[in-house]
Amino acid sequence: MTEASPTCLAGAADRLGLTGTVDAVCVVHQLIDDHAGSVGVSGIDKRPVSGPVRVRPLGLHGDVQADRKHHGGTEKAVYAYAAEDAQWWAAELGRELPAGSFGENLRLSGIDLDGAHPGERWQIGDQLVLEATVPRIPCATFGRWLDQPGWVKRFLAAGRPGTYFKVITPGKVQAGDRAAVIAVAEAPGTSIRETAWRYGPERARPND
Repeated sequence: MTEASPTCLAGAADRLGLTGTVDAVCVVHQLIDDHAGSVGVSGIDKRPVSGPVRVRPLGLHGDVQADRKHHGGTEKAVYAYAAEDAQWWAAELGRELPAGSFGENLRLSGIDLDGAHPGERWQIGDQLVLEATVPRIPCATFGRWLDQPGWVKRFLAAGRPGTYFKVITPGKVQAGDRAAVIAVAEAPGTSIRETAWRYGPERARPND
C-alpha cells in the first residue's frame, strides 16, 4: 500500500457538504484498435469537450463504452478521476496527463473523490445527481493505452483508482460546475479507495 491521496480523508458521515469543481468533461474522441483485448476496440481515448453535456442513465451524450460488461452499464455510467491524483501520476511517470488520459468522463478537483463510500450521492451543477458505486479496476488495455508495463498492479497499489457513478437524476454537466456531496451512504462500508486496495487485485483482469 502506498501513500494515500493527499486530499482530506474524511469519515463517511463527515463527507456531507464537501465540494469540488468539474475541471473537464470528456467523451470518446475515437475508438482505438485493441486487438489484444476481449472486445477488439476500446473507448478509452476520451478528450475534453466544451459546453454542457447531457448525462443519462447509461452515461454522457456522445460517449461510447465499448466494453459495457466491465466499463459501462448503469452502475458504471460515469467515471470520474481527481485532478490531484492525475498530477501525482504525472510526477510519477514524468509526463503530462491531461483530462481524459485515464479514460475518465469527469476530471474533478478540490474534493477527496475516492474517499466516497458506495451509496454516497453527489449533485453536479443545477440538476445532475450521481451515486458512487465502485472503484475502477483496471485491465491491460489501460496499461497499453498509457504504454506502462505492469500498470494494473501499480495502479491498484497506489490507492488512486477513480470512482464510478450511476445516474440518479439525469441532467447536464460542464467544466466549471460545482460538485457537492448531498447525501452520505445509509450503511457505509469501505470507501472506494479502501475497496480498491482490499479487493482490487483479485478482481483485476491483467490479460483482457
